[in-house]
Amino acid sequence: MKRTESIAPVVTSLTAGVAGAAVLTAVHETTRRVTPAAPRMDILGERAITKLMRGAGKTPPRGKKLHRLALGGDLVSNSLYYAMVGSGRDAWLRGAGLGLAAGLGAVLLPPVLGLGRARPGLTARTKAMTVGYYVMGGLAAAAVARLLSGGGARDD
Repeated sequence: MKRTESIAPVVTSLTAGVAGAAVLTAVHETTRRVTPAAPRMDILGERAITKLMRGAGKTPPRGKKLHRLALGGDLVSNSLYYAMVGSGRDAWLRGAGLGLAAGLGAVLLPPVLGLGRARPGLTARTKAMTVGYYVMGGLAAAAVARLLSGGGARDD
């Protein structure tokens, strides 16, 4: 096997992961600016950074700097997560499944991870939006993976 044959799937997966993370972040950032009922995954990222930095004895940044750091962390971690979608015929199923798992985790795990309680007024609609955003990211990753691997966006 040639070296390029083993690298191509990794590049495809990472590119697809970046695409999924970009879609998730773009949808989240856009929605949070236009509706007060939008999920606030950015706040969870800020809380996580603050908790990690304080645990390391450091003073976390505040304001816009903390927000940018959280978005960067989200993009990197979600890119790596969505890269697991891979390619092949099952990419769509993996994308939807990974998105669903991440969305449910984003709704259910913050209190368990010590990231605080849900904000007051968190509705079933907001929770559904959160899950939906992560599923969109997973499906975007699957679409890009299929296109880059030569399988096309559709499974016929």
